[in-house]
Amino acid sequence: MRIVSVVGTRPQLIKAAALGPALRAVHEEVFVDTGQHYDEAMAGAFFAELSLPQPDHALGVGGGSHAEQTARMLLALEPVLLAERPDAVLVYGDTNSTLAGALTAAKLGIPVAHVEAGLRSFDRRMPEELNRVVADHLARWLFAPTPAAVANLAAEGVTEGVLQVGDLMADLASRIGREVRDPAALAEVAARLRLALAPGGYAFATVHRAENRDPDAMRAWARILEDAAATRPVVLALHPGTRAALEGAGVALDPRVRVVPPQGYRTTLTLQLHAAAVLTDSGGVQREAAWLRTPCLVLRDRTEWVEAVAESGGRMVVVGLDRARAAAELARLAPPADAPRLAVERAAGFDLPPAGAGEAIAAALAEGQAKDRPAR
Repeated sequence: MRIVSVVGTRPQLIKAAALGPALRAVHEEVFVDTGQHYDEAMAGAFFAELSLPQPDHALGVGGGSHAEQTARMLLALEPVLLAERPDAVLVYGDTNSTLAGALTAAKLGIPVAHVEAGLRSFDRRMPEELNRVVADHLARWLFAPTPAAVANLAAEGVTEGVLQVGDLMADLASRIGREVRDPAALAEVAARLRLALAPGGYAFATVHRAENRDPDAMRAWARILEDAAATRPVVLALHPGTRAALEGAGVALDPRVRVVPPQGYRTTLTLQLHAAAVLTDSGGVQREAAWLRTPCLVLRDRTEWVEAVAESGGRMVVVGLDRARAAAELARLAPPADAPRLAVERAAGFDLPPAGAGEAIAAALAEGQAKDRPAR
């Protein structure tokens, strides 16, 4: 099968790196990067780090409002799909690139495959929720990572083409996690970032979602990070959009919050694995923290990854922007006196089985193509 894969953001590049080898072993892949994350720090370095092929088509759409960005993607994707004439278009997750890829393909009559189908936060204020709902209802193949995702689709009347394949990102985390579990991996990262970091002696944070760029929200999570930094340094990998929003609103971070640029996948996984705790609003980082068994505070009111919370044994807590609750949960999950020992034990015992999602997706697409062939 000839498949056009559409990516545009760092999390989607991670998923493409996990799926790509299995997909290309069976199918012909045309790789399209919309350029939704359009600078070297946000996406460019991922190609080398994750051994991704350079895109066959780099659209370079850049930033802008949701409407502007999506419109440019639609205009750029249509001639690519007309020229490439794929059997299917594969999209990942819930970004504007997901929406544009699914919508362009559907309007051209090309079947859509959606990886991470069925996830729901049930919060239509989130642009990501709208993107994933539309993609699911346009898709022919819906590759769901969890039983809850399958149930969500069934509740919306979507049952045909749904396949629970497991979480694609678990395959990559399984491999990379084993490579970075030695404390020497953290020492290398600390030296490169020019930070003094020891296992369990710091917290790792990311904040990037649109709702957390509101001035009141930024002041709230900045106070949460300030409280966390009172007992240990906080390493904040700061999205450039969030940085600009902070500067525009005049919100200052505590100097004990060590701001670094967005990091590559391997570095991010290393910083999570060896941290005392993770504070994040990222769906991807939530799941990685769950697999790594690192305590995690979710800086959102709700999450689409309900299993990650339910199956964490209390290690993952949705705290929103509640300062008092965040402080209490961090003290419970990562007490300063015990956090270094717990981090060392956690890293030494890391053993995440691969999910096999990539192989399941590639096989399902091949089976679907075979069913479509007319009898001879």
